[in-house]
Amino acid sequence: MKKQLLALAISAAVFSPFTFSHQAGDILVRAGATTVAPDESTSNIFAGGADLGVALTIDKNTQLGLNIAYFLTDNINVELLAATPFTHDVNFSVNDPLGTGNKVGEVTHLPPTLSVNYYFNDPSSAFQPYVGAGLNYTFIYDEEFTGANRDAGLSDLSLDNSAGLSAQVGMDYMVNKTWHVNASVRWIDIDTEASFDVGGADGRIADIEIDPWVYTISVGYTF
Repeated sequence: MKKQLLALAISAAVFSPFTFSHQAGDILVRAGATTVAPDESTSNIFAGGADLGVALTIDKNTQLGLNIAYFLTDNINVELLAATPFTHDVNFSVNDPLGTGNKVGEVTHLPPTLSVNYYFNDPSSAFQPYVGAGLNYTFIYDEEFTGANRDAGLSDLSLDNSAGLSAQVGMDYMVNKTWHVNASVRWIDIDTEASFDVGGADGRIADIEIDPWVYTISVGYTF
């Protein structure tokens, strides 16, 4: 009898599919590289009521990406994206229009994003693709002009915070029940406007659509 029970146990272990999937109640914590690549469009810079005929471009930046997710069901989770602060170079859209160099300055932001994701595949699959949508709130701070622009009379740069929608596609590849590798691509709606002082006159950029693509590769652990 003992030999028969042992044989049945071995047979079950060999022939039963291993369940890779996340389950309701699981908590995932991930860390990896996140790149924010703006797909920006801006209106022209106005200074003292005059259109300078110049817009802006914004460089990409990569930081440590962090997120945590909680599974409400076996197929649906709620996920919070966080990261260390992103700092972007801001440049004139044409080369050196003011004689102060092409770089306008720098801005720093944090874009926490809360998403709901749906996982498609059967629980026995190690490959777990998903889609998601959510809300973003971007905190923008530490805005500053370059020294050359400050010397030219530009000061008090300020950009408004932004609230908008987000969407993403991603996948988890389950190494085992505890560890997985994650990759995702997000689009985030980030719109703002800028104000500044130029020689005692008001300056502004009325419409800055940053709208970045956000790329993340990370390693995750399931609790």
